[in-house]
Amino acid sequence: MKFLISLAWKNLSRHRRRTLITLSAIAFGIAAFIWMDAFLRGAEKDSERNLKWYETGSAKILHREYWEEIDQLPLKYAIDEPDSILRALDLPQERSTERITFSGELFFRDGSLPVKFVGIDPATDGRVFHLEETVSEEGRYLSAEAPEVLVGDWLADDLDLQVGDWVDVRTRTRYGAVQTLELEVVGLVNCPNPVINKGVCYLPLSLAQYDLDMGDAVTEIVLSASETSDLEAELSVVNARLRETAPELLALSWEELARDFVAMAEMKTAGSRVLILLIFVIAAVGISNTMLIAVYERVREIGMMRALGMNTTSIRLTFLLEAGAIGLLGSLLGLAVGALATFWIVNWGIDYSNILGDMDIGYRVRGVFRGAWNPDTMVRALIIGTVMSLAIALIPTSRALKMKITDCLRHE
Repeated sequence: MKFLISLAWKNLSRHRRRTLITLSAIAFGIAAFIWMDAFLRGAEKDSERNLKWYETGSAKILHREYWEEIDQLPLKYAIDEPDSILRALDLPQERSTERITFSGELFFRDGSLPVKFVGIDPATDGRVFHLEETVSEEGRYLSAEAPEVLVGDWLADDLDLQVGDWVDVRTRTRYGAVQTLELEVVGLVNCPNPVINKGVCYLPLSLAQYDLDMGDAVTEIVLSASETSDLEAELSVVNARLRETAPELLALSWEELARDFVAMAEMKTAGSRVLILLIFVIAAVGISNTMLIAVYERVREIGMMRALGMNTTSIRLTFLLEAGAIGLLGSLLGLAVGALATFWIVNWGIDYSNILGDMDIGYRVRGVFRGAWNPDTMVRALIIGTVMSLAIALIPTSRALKMKITDCLRHE
């Protein structure tokens, strides 16, 4: 075995140009696979984070009827005593906040536009969401009861709104009466979630409760969970308690609340995986060509080795050791290049803001796309690159070994 390993290594060093070409083909495929996977994984992770930080929280408690008609945002299905619900469920108030989400028509200088409005408690909303951190410097965050509103910056650009402008909002109260609110724009929201920037406005919760005839009621209690917690298990306990204390309510995870995004992300992921597969196939074709040429160029060498008395098993093993070494070295090189590229995209990312502008491409990401480390993919790529080289070398080697020795020696 020691002799065969030595022979395989000498063959690698003897055919340096061919070895370098094969190594480069393998390294390119492995590096491209690792980088693309990191890019897509990063987009998914950032989208999940931006969903939790700006839209859904970790989970929400809603009225069952409200959930069934959530596209219409019906205020008549509200949670009447949210504080007592939290006490009954024994949920920590420092990780929850209350909101009212409703639809309305925003009137501005040149017309009107349907917009989603969210009534938030400025004192508690930061327990769950990161909205206050995204208010532009020229504006400010909401105060508790003043008639004011925060507007997404994309929406403000479309409507030519600036801090200090006044807008009228027409909506309906909990009992169906038409209500008009006059609100001052006190800040613009510029957050990493494009859905918020392009179509959501925020006003004080107390103001929304008063003008919409809600009393102390809210449409949702939003919960925040730690990254290490078992959200599914916690919600199972919460729902069990709700069935006993308030059966008209239910708790839903962020994945259930963002089911449209989750479904779209799964479709995008499937399509992206096909793209990654195509990249890998292209690399595999390059590896195949170089490995096939490497073996077929040495048919005469195989014939000479057989003529000198070397048995078929030893010859096959020599070529497989050589192919495996090339695959391993190429995969390691690709792993190193892919890791460097991933390090760059994780720490600095790719700024698409000049290209995409205010476009919404489906992911909850704006401007800079960052990658995410995936050690499983790196290990998988290393194994696939090595095994693929072995498999590709096995076929022509076996075919050459089936040829007569005289035919091998005459092979050009």
